Amino acid sequence: MNKSGLGAAAGLAILAATGVNAQPANTASPVSEATIAAQQSAAAALPADGTRDAAFSTRGFIASLPDPVIRNAAGDPVWNLDAYGFVDGPAPDSVHPSLWRHMRHLKHHGLYRVTDNLWQVRGFDLANMTIIRGETGWIVIDPLTSVETARAAMGLINATLGTRPVSAVIYSHSHADHFGGVRGVIDPADAAEGRVAVIAPESFMEEATSENIMAGGAMLRRAAYQFATGMEPGPKGQMGSGIGMAVSGGTLSLIAPTATIGATGETRVVDGVALEFQIVSGSEAPAEFNVFIAPEKTFLAAEIATCTMHNILTPRGAKVRDARAWAHYLDEAATRYAPKSDNVISSHCWPIFGRAEGTKWLEAQRDNYRYLHDQTVRRMNRGETMAEIAEAVTLPSDLGQEWSTHGYYGTYSHNAKAIYQFYLGWYDAVPANLHPHPPTERAAKLVDALGGGERVLALARTAMAGGDYRWSSDLLQNLVFAEPDNTAARMLLAESYEQQGYQSESAIWRNQFLAAARDLRGGTVRSAATQSTDLIAGVATQELLDSAATRFAPERFGIGRLMIGLELTDRAEQAMLETNGRVLIGRVGMLPETPQVTVRGPRALLLALLFLKQPVAAMQAAGLEVEGDAAALQRLIDALDPMPQGYTIVEP
Repeated sequence: MNKSGLGAAAGLAILAATGVNAQPANTASPVSEATIAAQQSAAAALPADGTRDAAFSTRGFIASLPDPVIRNAAGDPVWNLDAYGFVDGPAPDSVHPSLWRHMRHLKHHGLYRVTDNLWQVRGFDLANMTIIRGETGWIVIDPLTSVETARAAMGLINATLGTRPVSAVIYSHSHADHFGGVRGVIDPADAAEGRVAVIAPESFMEEATSENIMAGGAMLRRAAYQFATGMEPGPKGQMGSGIGMAVSGGTLSLIAPTATIGATGETRVVDGVALEFQIVSGSEAPAEFNVFIAPEKTFLAAEIATCTMHNILTPRGAKVRDARAWAHYLDEAATRYAPKSDNVISSHCWPIFGRAEGTKWLEAQRDNYRYLHDQTVRRMNRGETMAEIAEAVTLPSDLGQEWSTHGYYGTYSHNAKAIYQFYLGWYDAVPANLHPHPPTERAAKLVDALGGGERVLALARTAMAGGDYRWSSDLLQNLVFAEPDNTAARMLLAESYEQQGYQSESAIWRNQFLAAARDLRGGTVRSAATQSTDLIAGVATQELLDSAATRFAPERFGIGRLMIGLELTDRAEQAMLETNGRVLIGRVGMLPETPQVTVRGPRALLLALLFLKQPVAAMQAAGLEVEGDAAALQRLIDALDPMPQGYTIVEP
């Protein structure tokens, strides 16, 4: 409980994430001959390396920190600037040659000059921090993921460019790697009292605080695969995330915006600097804008255009994004803003310098999403399934000459399936797929039909010997689900996954394969992270009550009705919970006429009751007032599932 920051005065941080113990490096499989051949074939098909990305990724470098390790207040490391220093020279056989090249450019860190009055701090977290010199202070765009890395970045800026106050903070969009470090940049009191403007796209707070609430347990567990949580970087380990190195392990924070932007073309003069905004909400994030920094003739493309193809549906899980709208936004950027921009920068990766280069780069990004969307829909409308489309629609060779169209983060395969899902859902209209057996039962039947476990193991070994790791992992995953204690199957499946990870151009595909192998070899699921107190405080009470309702287990509550009144004294807010033994309904803005129990106190204590399942008596001792049937209230709390602490993925 202390880990979560729970306390009557300290507020609430809800335990909601999972991680996996690190895999010892010496357990990784050796690189197979089939993988070596696949890497050589991939290298031969890549475009000429060129010099643009090498030049642009280092151009304008000024300085970095002398000590590469950024630590929290307790002295624990939260980020290592030099974690990918090993990426140099030719690609090892265990890393796709295109991904290795990508990380050679992505690994750079420090403060970089873009124009006379505009800089970026890159490599201090998953995202970039952009700095503009205003009339009185620094304008900060996207203050990184954690307070510690943001504070370190601001320390470097002030030490190198001269100390100035922060006059404004701009959040480009509603993902935590673009706002979580804000308390390392400004004091919340300065924003609340109007000394520092905090500007964000319309609906920012709703989207920033709600995206992971309903499905937070599942999303965060899956994110441990997407980012290979706990896995050391290395030639046989984690190789970044495609859009950056990794996610820092520091403190997540949030300060609410003091102003929002709702329309493309809207302009603001911020600390003497003229800015124009392009709304791109519904593409990479549900609330997002790009920024044209007029005096510097620089266009910030936020995250709709970076050094890689992005995700239409992120593997950690989220609502499917609109690829067609994404392409339209990129077309607008290429035609409206690029012609007057000497530089195009992003909130990830390195800049593109020069008007012609920037325009061409944005057009290639546009064509990438447009081609994928249109060809997926074309094939969809002639009856192809998502699996067939994902196999057939690949990056065109001419478009692939632009390195940033490659799938270091999102992939054509995954994104084609996402576009299909966007329009038609998961069902392919084949009735056999409408109501199949669940995975464990289906696996047992398949293994039996194929002749038993030893026969399946032999078939998998044959497939692996021929380099068909996709088929071997299909066979072995079924065998592991049918016989979870079959050590030989688990170890062979781990090896199959590792070879596929080694061959992946996408950093996050690699992460998922290697994280799965680690689990199979004995990595244990553990509780690993907390939700930020700032984020929880920003979530609407209705959203939290609805989230609690998703954990209601009717079989534990039993028969009967219960009406509970909720008075949140610190927010002057009234609400109620009602259950009929089947569902739990939350309503905000009203109290029940005849409640069986009324709960009165600060929202933090109520959330400790509903989310951390603290006993009613303990919360009363902490200051929560309970009038009426406290035993009935406790019965409801007992009927709520605990917050998810992790679950298995590649085993039943």
